[in-house]
Amino acid sequence: MFSRYNVLHFFTLTCVALILSSCSNEMDRLEQIKAKGELIVVTRNAATTYYESSEGYVGVEYEIAKAFADSLGVKTRFIVKEDISDLFSAVNEGEGDLAAAGLTHTKERGKRFTFGPTYQMVAQQLVCRRGGKRPKKFEDLVGISIKVPAHSSYVEQLKTLKNAHPELQWQEVEDTDTEALLEDVWLKKIDCTVADANIVSINRRYYPELSVRFNMSEPEPLAWLIPNSANTLENELKDWFNAYMDSGKLGEVMHRYYGYIERFDYVEVRAYQRKIKSHLPKYKNTFQQAAKNYNVIWTLLAAQAYQESHWRAKAKSPTGVRGMMMLTRTTAKELGIENRLDPEASIMGGAYYLKKLRQRLPESVTEPDRTWLALAAYNVGMGHIWDARKLARQLNKNPDVWQELATVLPLLTKKKYYKKLKHGYARGFEPVAYVKNIRNYQNMLEQAMKENSL
Repeated sequence: MFSRYNVLHFFTLTCVALILSSCSNEMDRLEQIKAKGELIVVTRNAATTYYESSEGYVGVEYEIAKAFADSLGVKTRFIVKEDISDLFSAVNEGEGDLAAAGLTHTKERGKRFTFGPTYQMVAQQLVCRRGGKRPKKFEDLVGISIKVPAHSSYVEQLKTLKNAHPELQWQEVEDTDTEALLEDVWLKKIDCTVADANIVSINRRYYPELSVRFNMSEPEPLAWLIPNSANTLENELKDWFNAYMDSGKLGEVMHRYYGYIERFDYVEVRAYQRKIKSHLPKYKNTFQQAAKNYNVIWTLLAAQAYQESHWRAKAKSPTGVRGMMMLTRTTAKELGIENRLDPEASIMGGAYYLKKLRQRLPESVTEPDRTWLALAAYNVGMGHIWDARKLARQLNKNPDVWQELATVLPLLTKKKYYKKLKHGYARGFEPVAYVKNIRNYQNMLEQAMKENSL
């Protein structure tokens, strides 16, 4: 039987052990990461953070987090959360080692959480629709329907503005994100929303009628969220980040995702017609031979190559795919292509890859829909095509018909749909535009051949 002294001594030792254990969990987070061999990153499934593409997982947050993990000699595991409050909880409760999700380091958040170094500065912008409301200053916002995601940094900024403009009103929406509200503005469901400038720049490619009226804030820092008192992790992150930025690698990532924001423009038709005469003759025989080898119409293949690279043999995309047919390094290796900048090899490889994608589709998909679906898969990845087909069935649409699948693919940008699908978020508007552009290019090419006997 324990004496009073023994009981007290045991209780004291237990408390000390618990305190030390708690301190160890926080202070030695870096050692824990190295011991388990992985960095667990809590993130958001979106175009500016982390998503699955035809080239695998990509995104600004994905690339930076993976680079940090590589510097630690560990693997990276990503956990996707649906809303901002869940991101905060996941880090505070130890589910993740850090949150990398385009989080704004605001004054109020800084009082409650620990943030890592700033990697991007973005301003909050008021976004409305062309032809819709046209506020020019804060006073003009009275009476305008404004919705923002609940728990977002936009709410904090609006509350600050309300001190100077008491009549300012807005609605905070649960279980939604910035991208969904931008679409609602485009669809004229709401007058305006607030969004970070980087998110706006990406999504205006999908919704060209979106219009930035004015900035709602000065540029604010984006940073990772790390556990409070995780000093070793915080210090390591700061040292690594400084070196990463000084090396120019951070700039390369930002340029890759924001430096080439383009979309199809019919104003370029004349430039295309000129290139049909100046560039196409150099590659026409190769297109025709590849088409014969892999059972595809050569004008379609040529149109696809123009969409991919504007017939530039040394073209390079923001995500690092290269060559006439913009092959990924992985795809080129699978096809046995040693030099992606060799136009003949690239054209043959692209044609063969398109044939493989066509063969992977079920027999129920017939031409020409089979080709359109294969082209879409070339752009966005077959995994997202399977997801879109599954969603099409759920929405009572025909997954074998491109015209119907083209109305479903854009839904892969909406959380209520993609969160239930295997491959998650996708830039669903891009493959739709991709196929449309290729068909337009092919039509113009065939017309030019008739008129000029090319």
